[in-house]
Amino acid sequence: MERKIQQAGLVGGPALALALLAFPPEGLSVQAGRLAAVLSWCVVYWVTEAIPLPATALLGAALNVLLGVGPAKEVLAPFSDPIIFLFVGSFILAKALTVHGLDRRLALGLLALPGVRSRPSGPLWACGVTAAFLSMWMSNTAATAIMVPIVLGVWESLSDADGERSGPAGILLMIAYAASAGGLATPIGTPPNLIGIGFLETLAGAKVTFLEWMTLGLPLAALSVGFLGLVLDRMHPFRSGGRDRTLFDKILQERRRPLAELAAPGAPEALLRALGPLGRGERNTLAAFVVAVALWLAPSAAALAWGKDSEVFRLLENRLNEGTVAVAAASLLFVLPLRRGEGRGTLSWKEAAEIDWGTILLFGGGMSLGKQMFSTGLAAVIGDGAIRVTGASGPWEITALAIGLSIVLSEATSNTASANMTVPIAIALSQQAGVSPVAPALGACLGSSFGFMLPVSTAPNALVFGTGKVPLRAMIAAGVLFDLAGFALILSLLRLLCPLLGWI
Repeated sequence: MERKIQQAGLVGGPALALALLAFPPEGLSVQAGRLAAVLSWCVVYWVTEAIPLPATALLGAALNVLLGVGPAKEVLAPFSDPIIFLFVGSFILAKALTVHGLDRRLALGLLALPGVRSRPSGPLWACGVTAAFLSMWMSNTAATAIMVPIVLGVWESLSDADGERSGPAGILLMIAYAASAGGLATPIGTPPNLIGIGFLETLAGAKVTFLEWMTLGLPLAALSVGFLGLVLDRMHPFRSGGRDRTLFDKILQERRRPLAELAAPGAPEALLRALGPLGRGERNTLAAFVVAVALWLAPSAAALAWGKDSEVFRLLENRLNEGTVAVAAASLLFVLPLRRGEGRGTLSWKEAAEIDWGTILLFGGGMSLGKQMFSTGLAAVIGDGAIRVTGASGPWEITALAIGLSIVLSEATSNTASANMTVPIAIALSQQAGVSPVAPALGACLGSSFGFMLPVSTAPNALVFGTGKVPLRAMIAAGVLFDLAGFALILSLLRLLCPLLGWI
């Protein structure tokens, strides 16, 4: 079925574009009509994944230049936007976490906390909180990929005297969903966050700082993970031979194996001890991360201490751009030596070059399409049409519409592609209605991370479904609840915090 959808999209995308070029919608300029054709082609390819998502973004930019929608310097400029370098720097920092095993140490440390063994649901909560925390600083895919082998290895150690064992579906779903929710807490946690921030700054002139984002994102992530834990604990309670049993207590009683492989069975405490003390690579990586976070938060801290009219705030705001800070902190990894006298940095360029360049290109292409939508007037036409069809005119009606649209789209395509499509539309709707675009745009980018129903919705979903231990019905049942809860949580927090932060 997936291949058939891809094949249909491969033909349907250019066919739809050619139809729009031959019969352009009324009321559009020549450039806007051509952009509508290119945009429709890209949307079909993104939804059906007919070709890789980053390749679609590059195709859209190339077509816009070839069809005369805009000059090359204008169309390709978003690929060098400062937000792009925030992606690059944060991805390199996250890569260092993985290369030196600091991410795994953090995961095992959280799983080994004493509170994990205090109740049967402790492992589920510990796995969810750990995945969410890791996802605050690295991609949700990487956080899930770290957690799943550890949990599956631990689970294989669990058995009753009669060999009966319950399935780990609840914990695996908790890992996947919490990883997606945890990414909401920081601007660098997941690509849609940066997409929303970037579009707001370039298309609406609205600046969202690192601390301002966390003021909204951290409570949303915490509430989402809390809801996930409560629901999944009831939907998939841990049972073993008819008795509640804490997962890691059982392992501690039966086995203590040394560290061998990522998926090797053994207690988190034993695995953590086998890692030994922090190595130089881990210490250097931690230092680079601390520098990055401190500098990201410095302008907001100055605004709180001396006000946004102070010279200190203006200086820090101008010098400590988030992208610049990310690149500077990532550069430390090449300067800080791994071993004295060897001339090797904490991270090699070969290792750094393995970051997810595809997501970076996808973001650049999405930014390019979004800018062209506004410069050609296509966004205004879309905004007018949507207002007429839906009747949405107030800020919260538009915000609710943007959240709902992004959640629905994220079920069929990646969260990055969903944000690239919905955030510009949300901004256009707001501007046509004469209201602040901040809440609708943030609602669209946050809603893009709430695709929980299907394995194709997010990479974490696909990873846990691929283990063969999560039934599709279980994922759909839980996903529907979390999509609805996500809609309510996003809308409620935006209504509460946007006025307090001066965003509406």
